[in-house]
Amino acid sequence: MRIVIAPDKFKGSLSAPDVCTHLEKGLQRGAGGNLDVVRIPVADGGEGTLDAAVGSGFIRRTATVSGPTGQPVRADFAVRDHEAVIEMATASGLALVPQVARGGKPTSADATTASSLGTGQLIRAALDAGCRRIVLGVGGSANTDGGAGLLQGLGARFLDARNNELPPGGAALANLHSIDFTHFEPRLVDTRFVLASDVDNPLLGAQGAAAVFGPQKGATQQDVGMLDAALARFVEVLAREIGFRAVKAAEAPGAGAAGGVGFAAIAALAATRRPGIDVVLGFTGLAERLAGADLVITGEGSLDEQSLLGKTPMGVARAAAAQGVPVIAVCGRTTLAEDQAVAAGFEEIYALTELESNVDRCIAEAGQLLEQLGTQISGRLAAERPARTASTKEDLHV
Repeated sequence: MRIVIAPDKFKGSLSAPDVCTHLEKGLQRGAGGNLDVVRIPVADGGEGTLDAAVGSGFIRRTATVSGPTGQPVRADFAVRDHEAVIEMATASGLALVPQVARGGKPTSADATTASSLGTGQLIRAALDAGCRRIVLGVGGSANTDGGAGLLQGLGARFLDARNNELPPGGAALANLHSIDFTHFEPRLVDTRFVLASDVDNPLLGAQGAAAVFGPQKGATQQDVGMLDAALARFVEVLAREIGFRAVKAAEAPGAGAAGGVGFAAIAALAATRRPGIDVVLGFTGLAERLAGADLVITGEGSLDEQSLLGKTPMGVARAAAAQGVPVIAVCGRTTLAEDQAVAAGFEEIYALTELESNVDRCIAEAGQLLEQLGTQISGRLAAERPARTASTKEDLHV
């Protein structure tokens, strides 16, 4: 049998490549090593996108950039031919805020001063590597700076009324007077950007970057109002510099993604926003690699109602259904009813909690439990092999 394993990460436990490795080990153990297994780590445009790119043949590169609080960090990106994949969280992620990295919670100071500068510096590193098509996977960001830091990383200068450069972070934008694009990266003219994001929030207002995502980054209620006003000032000044398209960009779906980095990408980089899972499935070549497959196994840490809104397992299931390949899912836990699973295209769902009811142990021992699930799945496949041989793929049920 030829089995394609195409999962997302199990958040807080295993990366997507790790999920593939453990699941294959269990599958092969149960089948005596006689399976043809294709491993394709996938993601939905946020955390894990870089791993998906590397698992699809991109080459991992590393650059030292400014983290969200100004401390230098080593951030990876991926390159193939003239295309780069950048996962914003590696340079400007909330997990890089020092107290968050130590297990604490972000503070008001973090929320108001965190910058996306490192993401702009990563883009510049990709340009240095010869890339002229850049996929920007956003999610997990620490900043609410509207992407001002990103533009600074590409050479723009944000100035107050006295022509002094502003300090980093969204709060400082309240004092923005002008933006100097004199030394803005010239290679951007020949570069195409894809914004990989499922977030459809605008930049400003009750559904904007500050109001919806600011509290997750440590913003108080007072901070939210102040940040939203500062972002509005950013739009006003940027519109004076580049025209009305800045105003339109602020209202565009996805402008509020990653603390407003979506806005900067759409307004200043002419980025095209696409659903993250579609972007990832495109560069992984999943549709082409499904040819000849007998079964697809996908999954993520928690398979629930949120998963049905376009996350990785649904994207994989749609791709498989288009080629008549049956799909099963593995996960840490699931809250989906049987009819929801069937409607989503899953013929069966295997959860780690079926083997271990203690959630903490499921997280700590996810690799070992996945191997057990893999062996269990192989055993079931072997038991159904006579019926499988006599049926078409469309009639297959596992």
